[in-house]
Amino acid sequence: MTITGARPEIILFNGVFAGSIAANSPLEAAAVGGGRILALGRDDEILRLFGRGTETVDLGGRLVVPGFIDTHIHFYEWALQRRGLSLDDIASLDALISRVRDAAGQRAPGEWIMGQGWNETDWAERRMPTREVLDCAAPDHPVLLWRCDLHLAAANSAALAEAGIGADTPDPPEGRIERDEQGEPTGILRELAINIVRRAVAPPGADQVRDAFTAAAGALHRRGVTGIHDVRLMADRDGGRAFRAFQRLDQEARLDLRAWVTLPGQRLDEIIGLGLRTGFGNDRLRIGHVKYFSDGGMGARTAWLIDPYLDAERGMPLMDMAELARDIDAADRAGLSVMVHAVGDRANRELIDIFDALASERTRSGRARPAIPHRIEHVQMIRPEDVERLRRLGVALCVTPANMTLDINLIDMALGEKGRWTYPFRQLMDTGAPVMFSSDCPVCDPAPLLGMHAAVTRQRADGTPPGGWYPDARVAPAEALKAYTETPASVHGAGDLGVIAPGKRADLAVLSENILAAPPPRMPGASVDMTLFDGRIVYRRF
Repeated sequence: MTITGARPEIILFNGVFAGSIAANSPLEAAAVGGGRILALGRDDEILRLFGRGTETVDLGGRLVVPGFIDTHIHFYEWALQRRGLSLDDIASLDALISRVRDAAGQRAPGEWIMGQGWNETDWAERRMPTREVLDCAAPDHPVLLWRCDLHLAAANSAALAEAGIGADTPDPPEGRIERDEQGEPTGILRELAINIVRRAVAPPGADQVRDAFTAAAGALHRRGVTGIHDVRLMADRDGGRAFRAFQRLDQEARLDLRAWVTLPGQRLDEIIGLGLRTGFGNDRLRIGHVKYFSDGGMGARTAWLIDPYLDAERGMPLMDMAELARDIDAADRAGLSVMVHAVGDRANRELIDIFDALASERTRSGRARPAIPHRIEHVQMIRPEDVERLRRLGVALCVTPANMTLDINLIDMALGEKGRWTYPFRQLMDTGAPVMFSSDCPVCDPAPLLGMHAAVTRQRADGTPPGGWYPDARVAPAEALKAYTETPASVHGAGDLGVIAPGKRADLAVLSENILAAPPPRMPGASVDMTLFDGRIVYRRF
C-alpha cells in the first residue's frame, strides 16, 4: 500500500484488481484522488483512509482493469455516423432495402440517407446493393452506404448525380468506379472513388461536431474505453475539422478521453514545415502518427496480394512504394512517427522492406529514432517468412481482432487455404514486437471485450466456428488485455497509463466478472459496469 498525502476522493473496495498482486493475496481495494491511484491494498487497509467527502464504492467482487485504449478508431467518422443508418445487423439484401425505404419515408425529398456496416459475404445471396436496387428503395433521396470495411460504398442514382459521376467520369487515382457492360456506373465505388460522392455532402458545423464528439465519448465510456488513437481516412478532408473539435473540448476542459490524433500523409511537407512532432500536446490531446495507406481492403478486393484472389486479381497498391519510402524517411528525420495501413501480404512485404532499409540506414548513420515507434496498421495477411522479419525492425503492430470475425466467410471465399496467413495474432506476438489491439471503428463496434474474445477464441460471439478459426493464432486473456492497455501506453510513452499501481492515472474500467479467470466464451456477455477517467466516475450502472 502507498499513500502520497492526497485525500482520497473515491475508495473502491471488495473487488479484484487486474495485474496487482501483494504477497500471496490479490489486492481488493484502491484509493483514488487527484486523478491518480493513491493506494492499493486489502479492504481493511484502504477503508481506513476514508475521510470527509470520500465516496466509497462496493465493487461486489467485480474485476477492475486499466481503462482500455483503442489504438485505431475513426472517431470523427463514427461520432457523426452514429446519427445515420447502422447496417451491421443486416442479414440480407432485402433487409437492407427495407431499412433504406423506411429511412426515406422519414426524410424530406432530397435529404441524404447515409449508413455504414453492411457485409454481403454474410448474406445468402452475397450480392452488393447496386444503384438500381437503392433507387427502388429511395428514388427521391441521395443514398450512400459504406460497406463494413469502409473501402467500398454503394450509391444510388441521385447520389451519383449530386457528385457528377456519369459514364464519362474517369476513375480517380487510388480509386475505382465500377461500371456495367455499357460503361454506366453501377453505384459500387471502391477506395477513393467514394470521396467523389462524399464531397457532395455538406460538411457538419463546428457545434455539430463538438456535440457528436461528446456523445461518442460517452458511448466509449460505456465500453470502458478511456483512450483513443483517432485515425484519418484516405484523402481526408475532415482532419482539420476533427482536430479543431478536439482542441475546443480540451480548452473547455470537456475532453474526457486521452486522444492521440493522426495527421494525413499527403500533407507531410506542411507538417514538417510547421515543425510539428509526434507526441506534442498534453495528457489529454496529443499529435499522433502521420498516416499512410499502402493498399486497400479484402472486401473491396483492393488489398494488395502476392498471388491472385480466388475470385479477383491481386488488388492494388494505393501509393508508389518508392514515394512511400521517401516520405517515411523524411518523416523519420523530422521526428515524426508514421503509421501505414497494410492489409495484403504483398503490401506487408513491401512495407517491411522499407522499414528494414530504414533500420539499416539508422545503424549506418547513427540517426536517432522519433520519440515513439513507427507502426504497421492491420498486418492482416502476412507470410510466415515476413513475420520473422518483424523481430528486428523496432516497429509497433496494430491489429483488429473483431474484424477477423467479420471476415471469416470473406477470407474463406477470397483466399481459401491461404486464409491461414491472416490475422496471425499469436505469431505476431511471438516476434516480441509490441502488438496493440483496436476496433477500427466504425468497421467494428468499439467494445474491447468483443475484440478480446475474438483474439482469445478465434470465434464469433455466438461461438462459431466450433474450435475456432485457425486456432493456432489464439492468444491468452491476459495477453489480450495487455494489448488493449499496457502495450499501447508504453509504446506511446504514456507510462502513467495502462497499469494499475500507486501513482498511475486513475483511468479504470470495472467489469461485471473476472474475464481473466472465467471461461472465454463468457467474455462477450460480460459488461462494463463502471468507468473512471482521470479519477472521476464517468459511467456507472450499479
